[in-house]
Amino acid sequence: MTIRVLIADDQAMVREAFSVLLDAQPGIEVIATASDGLEAVAKAEELRPDVIVMDIRMPGLNGIDATREITQQTGLSAKILVLTTFDLDEYVYEALRAGASGFLLKDASGVQLAEAVRVVAAGDALLSPEITKRLIKEFSLLSGSPKPPAQVRIDVLTNRETEVLALVAQGLSNAEIAGELVVAEQTVKTHMGSILQKLQLRDRTQAAVFAYETGLAVPGRTNL
Repeated sequence: MTIRVLIADDQAMVREAFSVLLDAQPGIEVIATASDGLEAVAKAEELRPDVIVMDIRMPGLNGIDATREITQQTGLSAKILVLTTFDLDEYVYEALRAGASGFLLKDASGVQLAEAVRVVAAGDALLSPEITKRLIKEFSLLSGSPKPPAQVRIDVLTNRETEVLALVAQGLSNAEIAGELVVAEQTVKTHMGSILQKLQLRDRTQAAVFAYETGLAVPGRTNL
């Protein structure tokens, strides 16, 4: 199944370069580009892409606000991959809060870009377990003191689902979680799908953010 991609960046050379790189990859098609956040929102509504590659810094409506508008609209299911110049850019964390599914450096290779698009389209991981661990740690530190667990929402999860969610927040992959809990990897995937449905979250990244923002997960602490 072809992944339909919208690229939003205020630099024409970046839009063109990313379009060429992605169109050359099997199973990926760039269906449109946008030069700012407003155009990205409009084209997302019109074309319903699977993934939006979104620059953070754009004139007018920036990438963070555009991400928020898109992810809050009923009926739009596009996963958003934000672009940044620095991998610990403070705006990355704001983009995650707004609903982005992952991030990528602008100097990424064509192979890295294509893999990132495939990963966020599948909703399986942020980008990689290593990046997830570092990014979530920084995100949680910027979020300030953890809140008490949102018990009303967490109570809808089974004990096993709560364990899976805590491990996701630590940056573990499905395979690593399966090994930790001594279950099949497919079982972890099933639990993950149930977690997203019950908590009404878009993907694995948002599940990890939820775990930290509600106090279920705390940086530096084993959550099981």
